[in-house]
Amino acid sequence: MVQDLVIAIVAAASVGTLYLAAAAKVVKQYERGVVLRLGRLRDDVRAPGFTMVIPGIERLRKVNMQIVTMPVPAQDGITRDNVTVRVDAVIYFKVVDAASAVIQVEDYRFAVSQMAQTSLRSIIGKSDLDDLLSNREKLNQGLELMIDSPAVGWGVQIDRVEIKDVSLPETMKRSMARQAEADRERRARVINADAELQASKKLAEAARQMSAEPAALQLRLLQTVVAVAAEKNSTLVLPFPVELLRFLERAQQPAQQQLTPPEQSAQPLRPAQPQRHAQPSRPADRSQRPAQAQRPAAAQARPGPQPAPVAAPPAAMPAPPAPVPARPSRPKPLAKH
Repeated sequence: MVQDLVIAIVAAASVGTLYLAAAAKVVKQYERGVVLRLGRLRDDVRAPGFTMVIPGIERLRKVNMQIVTMPVPAQDGITRDNVTVRVDAVIYFKVVDAASAVIQVEDYRFAVSQMAQTSLRSIIGKSDLDDLLSNREKLNQGLELMIDSPAVGWGVQIDRVEIKDVSLPETMKRSMARQAEADRERRARVINADAELQASKKLAEAARQMSAEPAALQLRLLQTVVAVAAEKNSTLVLPFPVELLRFLERAQQPAQQQLTPPEQSAQPLRPAQPQRHAQPSRPADRSQRPAQAQRPAAAQARPGPQPAPVAAPPAAMPAPPAPVPARPSRPKPLAKH
């Protein structure tokens, strides 16, 4: 009798132990427990810690509430300006409603991944290449909004979406490199021209200051000589006094201001003399012709008023040669009979 009682107690204890092992559940701190009793959702979501369920009647599903980092596979697309690109991204999301994540969608991770891929392809087709490369913050916000709209009904909250890399064709990379090089060259030329303009203004200001003090030019000349002499080379420096240049300028101004008197411009020209046949001149006179021809040129070189030019008579034409007298013909002797 006692032996049967002991066996019954041991059997009951074993069954109780098995029941407790099947009914006892532990929910971790970053998880929430969703209980389904006979296929129906219980209103209460089990908090972290130890909890009990009825084996065979209730079923507990644990949902991770941590932020999930999911890479979005690279998507090929054509931008709005007809450029083929390959873009990949990464998405950060978490579950905020454990019951909706279990009931509303079969696999919320797979659903978020597919929604991210389709949204990424859509955002590529609506954007330009420049926006993908330089205005990513705006694209990230638009992509996050496109994914977050359907994910709210799944109990999922999208924290952040980032475009990681944009792959371009090699031809487009070379074109962009040439464009960047041309832009930098343009900016370098503009900066150089601006520097030249500023330097010219400073030099003009320095010239005005030095023109008031002639000694400043001499000091600047001496500084240049000292700077050249410091280098060990074969450069020869010949300083030229500035006062000599000013003296030459003052001497040249009266000669430029001297004008032709009005009497000379109003004097009428003499009429040309008729041509005359002159006898051929002697050889002695020919040697004097160049000297006489040079006199008007020398007279014109002298400063001061000069008489109006007179039309020179035309050169004398040489006389035709005299006819040669013919020899008298001798009379032929008469033949003797």
